[in-house]
Amino acid sequence: MKYYHVDYDKLRLFSVRVFQGYGFSEEQSNQITDVLLAADLSGIESHGVQRLIRYHKEITGGLVKLDAKPEVVFETPLSAVIEGNDCMGQILGVQAMQMAIDKAKASGFGMITVRNSNHYGIAGYYAKMAADQGLIGMSMTNTEAIMVPTFGRQAMLGTNPIAFAMPADPTPYVFDAATTVVPRGKLEVYVKRGNGLPIGWALDETGHDSSDPDRVLTNIINKTGGGILPLGGSGELTSGYKGYGFAMLCEIASAILSGGTTSNYIYKTPGRANIAHCFIALDYGMFGDKKEIEASLSKYLQEVRDSAKAEGEDRIYIHGEKEAEAKERVLREGVSLNEKTYAEMQMIGEYTGASEYLPPYLEA
Repeated sequence: MKYYHVDYDKLRLFSVRVFQGYGFSEEQSNQITDVLLAADLSGIESHGVQRLIRYHKEITGGLVKLDAKPEVVFETPLSAVIEGNDCMGQILGVQAMQMAIDKAKASGFGMITVRNSNHYGIAGYYAKMAADQGLIGMSMTNTEAIMVPTFGRQAMLGTNPIAFAMPADPTPYVFDAATTVVPRGKLEVYVKRGNGLPIGWALDETGHDSSDPDRVLTNIINKTGGGILPLGGSGELTSGYKGYGFAMLCEIASAILSGGTTSNYIYKTPGRANIAHCFIALDYGMFGDKKEIEASLSKYLQEVRDSAKAEGEDRIYIHGEKEAEAKERVLREGVSLNEKTYAEMQMIGEYTGASEYLPPYLEA
């Protein structure tokens, strides 16, 4: 599998022009692109431009409504529920997180739930929106049923990521993780690479371990059984029930509180995805002097970095550091894309009339 390097700024322009080609406004196209490429900037191949092909299928297939008009259907000074009306997930995500931020700045806390949305990208983007404005941020979403609950063999929950971000020095603390062993996008990357899955990631339709990513993905798409294991793996010995529990937390915070759809019903209504999200912003100034709180967090994080290392290891990372360092590298060296993703970009560029903006590449 060949990998190419493309210039970030040129890739960004291409992405904006692609989404404009579908019919989104320039502002909307920039919002979608910012979330999409935040993954590539962080070195997260599974959720970056390799997802363009997914969005192409969802937009052209009618799941995403270009003329969608989201509406607030319930609101208090601290909360709100947004009916997404099949809007692009990134557009809804930015709107909802900013609403949570505004409420937190006014009242100390804001929590917004969204129903009937589409895939919204990486959860960490929205949590970091709040941290960038001096708040604690959290974001969760449910997704198509892909997780098999402990002792089960039918996917009932999504990858259901949880993200948390808080300002700290020298870099903000940003935790973003799926509650499955790996996200679906990781399987998609393994299919493109032609790699087998490590045992302990996924189950086939009979409930047994599978190393075949194409088989697992096909089963997920066709709803024929099996799926990805919860964080911790199968059974109780390695605490798979904890990942299952965290995924259920996401279902409650996103789908149940919004009056939306749980993972086992996502993509089952013709022409609709019905994904649900949750966004939380908290002004930690409610607990004392913000600078002192930030300094306390920064001190503790540094103590963790400086603590004793395992034999053969020379560094302990804090969540968010690898992503911050990846951003510096990507801006310097370019975004790394595999050849199949680049071929998909060529097709999408032709479809949307954005071919002239397709960035040239150098082999990695």
